[in-house]
Amino acid sequence: MIENPGTADAVVETRGLLKSYGKVEAVRGIDLSVRPGEVFGFLGPNGAGKSTTISILCTLIRPSGGHASVAGIDVTRDPAGVRSRIGLVFQDPSLDDQLTARENLEFHAFLYDVPRAERRARIDGVLDMVELTERAGSQVRTFSGGMKRRLEIARGILHYPQVLFLDEPTLGLDPQTRSRIWAYLHDLRKREGITIFMTTHYMDEAEFCDRIAIIDHGQIIALGTPDELKGRVGGDVVTVSTRETETAADQIRRAFELEPIVDRDSLRIEVPDGAGFVPRLVRELTVPLTAVTLSRPSLDDVFLKLTGKAIRDGAAGEMDQMRTMMSMWNRSGGRR
Repeated sequence: MIENPGTADAVVETRGLLKSYGKVEAVRGIDLSVRPGEVFGFLGPNGAGKSTTISILCTLIRPSGGHASVAGIDVTRDPAGVRSRIGLVFQDPSLDDQLTARENLEFHAFLYDVPRAERRARIDGVLDMVELTERAGSQVRTFSGGMKRRLEIARGILHYPQVLFLDEPTLGLDPQTRSRIWAYLHDLRKREGITIFMTTHYMDEAEFCDRIAIIDHGQIIALGTPDELKGRVGGDVVTVSTRETETAADQIRRAFELEPIVDRDSLRIEVPDGAGFVPRLVRELTVPLTAVTLSRPSLDDVFLKLTGKAIRDGAAGEMDQMRTMMSMWNRSGGRR
């Protein structure tokens, strides 16, 4: 279990959090403490317990044991209080595409009891922040994927939540749009002091996080800053691409007494001196190679080393559960 001592001012906190479905333990004693104003990343392969944990924090399901609080409020004792203080942006669009951008925001403001005297100013403010002012009167069905995602974020922050939960905030978007959305999020944190709790399968996106928790089999197996986590992979990373991975892995074990990590059609090897190792490696291998690359450790290397899976392998499996979560949220109008 990863040591993660609590803090008096933690805005998201869990202690010994448990969730079981019959004999299946989806979450097994998770301890987390997220600081105010932090961008906190949550990474895990399919079935790791990531979605279940977020569902508990967003009051969509009840824990089987342990404690969880958001904005200082117990998620079990006062779910309505938690919901009034959080914003949610999930993968699948949940906007009404027959309404205009402004109408979507007006409906959200009504659901969250945003004071009538403040609604127009707040809506104008978030539309300006995500650069959709000129399209405020357009039906959402005319928007691109990036514009819809920006409007989802605007809606998620309209009621001034203390914590914004983001599931794959830029999934499927082009690099330019992804960059712009992250610029909005960083500006939001700076201006409003909001805390962001996010999941992502883009490792370059995870670099934006102040800290990252990696979850596997219902437990936190690593927690730290991106640099701290990358420090767990020693030296350099050599990646060998070949269609004969098993044969190549056996040859590496015999010649170098190293244990390569198999990732589909490639092998990753951690070595202290990659530049000196690569020529020796090429001489020893007898299988056809399509590429050999040398790099410093990345978060993808950390994830693969700790879980034995590439992060992409878990990307698709979370989507059905998140669709269910979003449906539950919409039906309740953000309330219980």
